[in-house]
Amino acid sequence: MVKTPHIIPVSDLRQDAAGVIKRMRGSKEPVIVTQRGRAAAVMMSVEAYERTEHERELLRLLAKGEQDIEAGAGYTLAEVMAEADRLLADDQR
Repeated sequence: MVKTPHIIPVSDLRQDAAGVIKRMRGSKEPVIVTQRGRAAAVMMSVEAYERTEHERELLRLLAKGEQDIEAGAGYTLAEVMAEADRLLADDQR
């Protein structure tokens, strides 16, 4: 089931900003703010923003890794596993 985005005009936001923020936090969904009938901004909780930024950074790192693989850079699985084994052995000492 597709969720319908929560959309409010900027005038409603001006009149009840605290209420809009409270409802946004409760629903954990972003709020699209419109101005003159067109989408102008998106509001989201700090937690949702941080989660989105974390996911974006992971995707950036994955894309960088794919570029490195295509360029022949990086490490083989055997090299990574050997390094992991070495680090684990060091931790156990």
